[in-house]
Amino acid sequence: MSSRVLCFVSLFLCIFPAIAFALHLPLTLTHFDANDPSRDPYQILSYLASSSLARAHHLKNPQITATATSDATTTTPLFSHSYGGYSISLSFGTPPQILPFVIDTGSDFVWFPCTHRYVCQNCSFSPSSDQNVTIPSFIPKLSSSSRLVGCRNPKCSWVHHANKTQCDECRNSLTPQNCTQACPPYFLLYGSGTTAGIALSETLNLGDRTVSNFLVGCSIFSSRQPAGIAGFGRGLPSLPTQLKLHKFSYCLISRRFDDSPSSSTLILDSTSDLDRKTNGLIYTPFIKNPIVRGKEAFQVYYYVGLRKITVGGRRVKVPRKFLSPGKNGNGGTIVDSGSTFTFMAREIFEPLAVEFVKQVKNYSRARDVEVLTGLRPCFDVKDMGKPVELPELRLHFKGGAEIALPLENYFAVVGEGVACLTVVTDGGVGGGKAVVGHSGPAIVLGSFQMQNYYVEYDLRNQRLGLKPQLCI
Repeated sequence: MSSRVLCFVSLFLCIFPAIAFALHLPLTLTHFDANDPSRDPYQILSYLASSSLARAHHLKNPQITATATSDATTTTPLFSHSYGGYSISLSFGTPPQILPFVIDTGSDFVWFPCTHRYVCQNCSFSPSSDQNVTIPSFIPKLSSSSRLVGCRNPKCSWVHHANKTQCDECRNSLTPQNCTQACPPYFLLYGSGTTAGIALSETLNLGDRTVSNFLVGCSIFSSRQPAGIAGFGRGLPSLPTQLKLHKFSYCLISRRFDDSPSSSTLILDSTSDLDRKTNGLIYTPFIKNPIVRGKEAFQVYYYVGLRKITVGGRRVKVPRKFLSPGKNGNGGTIVDSGSTFTFMAREIFEPLAVEFVKQVKNYSRARDVEVLTGLRPCFDVKDMGKPVELPELRLHFKGGAEIALPLENYFAVVGEGVACLTVVTDGGVGGGKAVVGHSGPAIVLGSFQMQNYYVEYDLRNQRLGLKPQLCI
């Protein structure tokens, strides 16, 4: 893989030798749907469960980057997709080129597919197909504002999450201040995919406003990436940090609108009214990120203080050490828009599942579907002649905030009337042997659980706001 990436990087440099070295943005969120009757619903759930586990493994065991007014608020449509992500469109370059980006609160780098020679392997994102698809790419030579980021540029270290980068030419030069070496190529790992490319300084166009010298990745090779990624995490290269946002918020539309023209709104806000709470929202504070050597990605996540979980009003017995991050970075809860189904460490998931099984008396277990989907418990809820009734799942957070999730946010009905709990854990897929491990966050709250919720990340006051809301 690395030799292939370097080959593409070299080719890129040969192709483009001429390239020199309160914002309130309602952007539209889109989500990708699994309502196509030609697709196997069990396979779809199994795919989403597997990808959620892969994502959890990445978040818990991150790999560092490898070297190879109206002006104050902007909005954009947010769309949903059946591969599990939500996307927005952003405009880069001079003149502007518009591209889709998956929003990801679990990472902090913004990159787009780049050049006519961009290659993405296994990017169809249909669970039943491995065919490649054509993905829109940014063309640097068509933009007069494209610049390569140099090794001496402080933003080069943002890309590689290091105080010093591997800039041999600059380090060995007799006049390092005149060094023209480009920032080394990046190679990024996500839950089930990768991307590689070169850092650019480019113009980001937001409505009537332009943001110059925005750090963005020009990826020329990827695997299993449906579009570019807009990192919304806490790091220096993230979109909120570069735009100096005070807060951002979104409302995730229901999964039934996957891959449709329906959309909700992402709001990017840098208004001056810093301390005011949004009406109707309940808030819980972000808690301090663990600082662990070799696991710098933990500092990018949004940690919240989940205090307890109740099922049908009964408290789930969760070992306390899993509810807060320790000095080694293990434990705690993060909110991650890039995960579909919520992940829970086995020590939390097992008592949760047992409590559901104990309380569900009217429906029999559908163990065959559990094997097919990798989700459990599943219950046969068909032919009952009345609405499905399952125990309420309620999350209780630090500061007194609590949310009672709508039934469709934690159970998915699949096939001919079988409802499965959409929470994954170690070894959960198909009853298999997928192991995520004990390092890192113990709970990753996925987007499936947050559909039809208005979610506000108040960065200035370090708190998360939530309220149930029909997004469209």
